[in-house]
Amino acid sequence: MGHRTMAAGIVVLAIIAITAPSGALARAAFDKITTTANGPQFRPAQELPNEQFDVHNVGKLATIVTNMGRFGFGYLTADQTWPVLNGEQVPGAEYPINSNLEYLFSGSLWIGAVVGRDTLVSVAADGWFGMRELFPDPGDPGAIISRSSLRSKPTFDARALSEQDFICYFADTVTNTGLTLIDPFDNRPHIPLNVAIRQSSYAWSFAYTEDFVLFDYQITNIGPFPIKDMYIGLYIDGDVYHYSNRTLGPADDICGFRRTASMPPGYGIALDTVNIAWIADNDGDPSPQGGWAVSSPTGVTGTRVVRTPNPDLKYSFNWWVSNTTEADDFGPRLAGTADDPYRPFGSYTGTPTGDRNKYYIMRHAEFDYDQLFTAISHTSEGYLPPPTIADSVADGYDTRYLLSFGPFQVAPNDTLPITIAYVAGENFHASPDDFYDYYDANMPSAFYSKLDFTDLTANARWADWVYDNPGADTDGNGDSGRYMWRCPGVDSIEYYPELAPPSDSLQPFCTKVYYRGDGVPDFRAASPPPPPTLHIDSDFGAITVRWNGQEAENSRDIFSQEKDFEGYRMYMAQGERLSDYVLLAAYDRMDFKVFAYNPTLHLWEQMGSPLMLDSLQALYGADFDPAQYNSETQTFADQLGRQLYFASQDWNQSDLTNPRLIHRVYPEATLDNPADTTEEGLLRYYEYEYHIDDLLPSIPYYFAVTTFDFGSTKSGMDILESSPLINTVTAYALPSSEMVVNQGLKVIVYPNPYRIDGGYAGSGYENRDRTRSAERSRAIHFANLPQTCTIRIYTLAGDLVKEISHDFAAGGSESQHEVWDVVSRNTQAVATGIYLWQVDSEMGSQIGKLVIIK
Repeated sequence: MGHRTMAAGIVVLAIIAITAPSGALARAAFDKITTTANGPQFRPAQELPNEQFDVHNVGKLATIVTNMGRFGFGYLTADQTWPVLNGEQVPGAEYPINSNLEYLFSGSLWIGAVVGRDTLVSVAADGWFGMRELFPDPGDPGAIISRSSLRSKPTFDARALSEQDFICYFADTVTNTGLTLIDPFDNRPHIPLNVAIRQSSYAWSFAYTEDFVLFDYQITNIGPFPIKDMYIGLYIDGDVYHYSNRTLGPADDICGFRRTASMPPGYGIALDTVNIAWIADNDGDPSPQGGWAVSSPTGVTGTRVVRTPNPDLKYSFNWWVSNTTEADDFGPRLAGTADDPYRPFGSYTGTPTGDRNKYYIMRHAEFDYDQLFTAISHTSEGYLPPPTIADSVADGYDTRYLLSFGPFQVAPNDTLPITIAYVAGENFHASPDDFYDYYDANMPSAFYSKLDFTDLTANARWADWVYDNPGADTDGNGDSGRYMWRCPGVDSIEYYPELAPPSDSLQPFCTKVYYRGDGVPDFRAASPPPPPTLHIDSDFGAITVRWNGQEAENSRDIFSQEKDFEGYRMYMAQGERLSDYVLLAAYDRMDFKVFAYNPTLHLWEQMGSPLMLDSLQALYGADFDPAQYNSETQTFADQLGRQLYFASQDWNQSDLTNPRLIHRVYPEATLDNPADTTEEGLLRYYEYEYHIDDLLPSIPYYFAVTTFDFGSTKSGMDILESSPLINTVTAYALPSSEMVVNQGLKVIVYPNPYRIDGGYAGSGYENRDRTRSAERSRAIHFANLPQTCTIRIYTLAGDLVKEISHDFAAGGSESQHEVWDVVSRNTQAVATGIYLWQVDSEMGSQIGKLVIIK
């Protein structure tokens, strides 16, 4: 996937930039920080920042990331619509991916501090007045770097920490007012703190990691003076809606802060501290017909700090609604005391205007009440009375929040490490009737109690654990993190705190259950075996999916270092949502979990990893059948006198000879001949395929092969399966482009005639996700195309209506097919009539007629 460079957004600023100073070398600052008596060095004035964005899209949460200190789509386009990457519109934070459910306009980094006698705040975006003060370098040094831990990806890099790493560098040293604007409150240009930031963001696709993105910031003081009392803020403007409701959707969001969550069973701890700020739609947008619809954003997103070098931080959570009618601009504010007087923000009550007010709200350690409680008086807690628009704000508004923390002292050349998690959770709104049945602005607790934070807080906990793995002694100093003792009791399991351990006589029967890491970053996630790269062979009405499993079947778990491959699962879909995929077939090894009875603890325990059938027969005899001993009442006594029983690890569907199931392509191949390889140099022994018949040639199908492991009894990790979205390929059940050339097949155009009353959308051929107007979602298909050709559509008078360049020089599953959206080259809907089409390629020219009836 390529990065999108925001060239169009800065063309109008080029004239201004010719005479104004540009930015310090943000990226170079991390290679060699150079300062002078006059501060950091500057680029030539005419060089503009290389503004780019890319999309984390390997997990369930798809998020735009920029090299300007922002995430989300805000401020990337002039009209604030979804930007385009690789020909597709991309939301700011789509959850679940491919659902067209949007959860984020913009997330922005704020950095505030005192330098000398100045109180300064540098913002990636201020969210209201249009100021942007963090920029990358010009040219290649400012570009986003992509890395992946997956060998199947073109961005594979052994240094990658996740399946999708984005790394970029930016600084706050641009003072070109054509880029940063003039602060309308302070009435002055941007004054830099002189900080350079290395931003690294990480995403994974596994079941327990797919709902969050980790952002790691390395903030370096590249100026000559100490930066005192630095505070970091994350400004989030959520805007939660379905794409079909993007005009009114952002106007009814609610937000708040969640300090604790229930800890899962097995840790001996009732509550876990999560400290997550959240934002969601007020009611989940139920369908007018009742119930939830595909357009219902029932989830929630939030931000959580998972790493700072200062354990004694002050936190602030503040939210507000910015309003062009200044009297209606509102945010909860403490009324003030003699020791801490109220600070007005000019004519605004909520929006912090100017650097000094931004810094004030970041350092004030004020926790606002949740938005749902706006209409209730909080004067007894020291807050100002509710505003006149309290009822309107409480039931949902265009809300934004700021999560701030500090202080930090950063000397010249020192670097401050900060890690945050952007997290999503499902099923925040449990019932489509809850808002209607329970919401009351004057008694909001009834509705609040119906909101379900379970998935959000569980995902926030996993984000923390992936950042810093519990039980892992990362720096080798003997500290593996915080834990509880888990011990057998008389009738149940008992837990003992780390500082009040069980007796020495009981400890040998206890285990340590870790719930916190050692404080040293890991950025590691237990993963399933890497999914294979898929290849498609297609014919009319049939598709064969083929792959090589050499890497998957020989990969080792990053924690146990054992080969934990268990099997493959074959999926197919007619849409791009994860929920669209259905299981067609599966293969898993013939292996068994072994359980032994522990007479001391009076319970059955799994003995390590599963064992293959041939391994069990080597231990207990060639005729041994573990299926005969499959429960606690049907046991087997081994040579040591232990009582054992066995359970299939999965379904033990291990037949690779049936051509209707997953099967070997070369059944005669063995592991004994290392020279028996494919053209890619992989052993033919690991070549598999799956064949599907009776497919419609006129619609796209999506295919995926996942890999899964057998879990880990040592770490308590359940079975892990790769996501179908990681290696999905799209294919039509049509002759391949190679067959087109070799057999001289003629181009096919369908539907022909194209009828407006043809019911194509209702049958799923067009606009399956219902996100576009009917006129902008029509599709006429050209099939039996060579890999490279040009398609032209003409009127009968010879006027060119549309030209399409079909370029799949490298081949691929869609190289024989192209779609015309029935829109002219002038972006006008095509009228009823008879048209001529022409396809030109090295095979020659083919000409035909096309009828459109509207």
